[in-house]
Amino acid sequence: MSNIMLVSVRERPGRSAAQGAGCQAADILAQFLIEAVLLTTIGGLIGILLGVGGALAIEALTEVPASITWWSIVLAFGVSAAVGVFFGVAPARRAGRLDPVIALRAE
Repeated sequence: MSNIMLVSVRERPGRSAAQGAGCQAADILAQFLIEAVLLTTIGGLIGILLGVGGALAIEALTEVPASITWWSIVLAFGVSAAVGVFFGVAPARRAGRLDPVIALRAE
């Protein structure tokens, strides 16, 4: 996740500024944080669905009982969103400080 965000830091700020979007550092920060949280939230939901489905499948196919609590689902979702924010802040701050000319030259 973090590597994907770091790679896209080099592309987007330069392109946005070059196209006349006039992106401010705060706009770029918001854009990267929204993307990071969205990606990790979707990944978290998929993980929760796979985890619950796997537990129910194991319970149906074996004699092992499955116990799925509401707090474990909330905790998994919260950790997923927190990872998105944590690993989205550094690339977002870096993108906000990046000079558009340098970003375009790197392409």
